[in-house]
Amino acid sequence: MVLELVVLLLGIPSGLLIAWLAKDELIDGFIYIKILFVLSLIGSMFFYNDEVITLSLGFISIVSYISVLKRFDKKWAVERKR
Repeated sequence: MVLELVVLLLGIPSGLLIAWLAKDELIDGFIYIKILFVLSLIGSMFFYNDEVITLSLGFISIVSYISVLKRFDKKWAVERKR
């Protein structure tokens, strides 16, 4: 129980790291990140009996939700310089 909570909490710094590494992709791929969040959240509710699948999809939904939130931060999400 505690290990699963720790794994889910590690999704927050992982999401921040991925959003920081892909700053320019937050603007272009916003719709895909949003779809990933919704599908992983629905999938984790659908497969609630299987602990591994629920934990994996919960981690994915936390990471993608952090990216969705950081998309609206003007200091974080920047356009790619061409």
